[in-house]
Amino acid sequence: MKYGIYYAYWEKQWGADYLKYVKKVKDQGFDILEISCAGLKDMPKEEIEKLKAYKDELGIELTAGYGPKPTEDISSSDPEIVKNAFQFWKETFPILKELDVHIVGGGLYSSWPADYSKVPDKEGDLDRSIRNMKELAKMAQEYELILGMEVLNRHEGYLINTAKEGVTYVDAVGAENVKVMLDTYHMNMEEDDFAEAILTAGKKLGHFHVGENNRKLPGQGHIIPWNQIGDALRKIEYQGAVVMEPFVICGGQVGKDIRIWRDLKDDCSEAILDQEAAQSVQYLRKTFEQQ
Repeated sequence: MKYGIYYAYWEKQWGADYLKYVKKVKDQGFDILEISCAGLKDMPKEEIEKLKAYKDELGIELTAGYGPKPTEDISSSDPEIVKNAFQFWKETFPILKELDVHIVGGGLYSSWPADYSKVPDKEGDLDRSIRNMKELAKMAQEYELILGMEVLNRHEGYLINTAKEGVTYVDAVGAENVKVMLDTYHMNMEEDDFAEAILTAGKKLGHFHVGENNRKLPGQGHIIPWNQIGDALRKIEYQGAVVMEPFVICGGQVGKDIRIWRDLKDDCSEAILDQEAAQSVQYLRKTFEQQ
């Protein structure tokens, strides 16, 4: 397994100067920096080339995440919205290819977060999502991309809330490059058993996010059974990315979207965040790789 962290741990806005974070995660002992697809299609070519060269120089891999906007929802009953979604990915996939990104994960099958001001049409949305995901998978395959279907908690989505639902969705799409993506933060709310959920995903698990029940770094909580999770990952011989997705800073669009209404730490200075991220990845390596 290789270990990474999502850049937004340090940010209040989506999108950032990723060069800074390539160096930061390298110094902290990570293998991977996870970036957002937001804004990539508008990034100047020279910046893309510079990011690619720098991450290659430091030996850091990139993965990507995204929560589609309501105007980019492939499960929508509005053909124009679906068309817009495909256009977004048509412009974004080539950039991910240039950056040597091989997996992009998130609630790609719908929009994020779900709009509960409307009555959900789970059956209809699932049918449209699966049908359109089959086409999106073909497009992604041209760029050697795996699409990770993130299993979300009920407050953020309603199409896929459990590993079992994730597997059912992936099987229905039937594409080799469409995989299940699990996240311990969401699993804590929806699964009866962490290990059983991972075993349910099995070889279909393509990406794995980690975080405490309150969005803090792994090792800073008291609920998530990290030893049990590590045992299950080893049992299915998972060799993919393990990416931390902590959110602890209040403010900005990130804080608003993630619903962080207070700083989750007394000291959210960059120096402290850096120190604790380095400690957390050491903790995870030791816990997940024990024999």
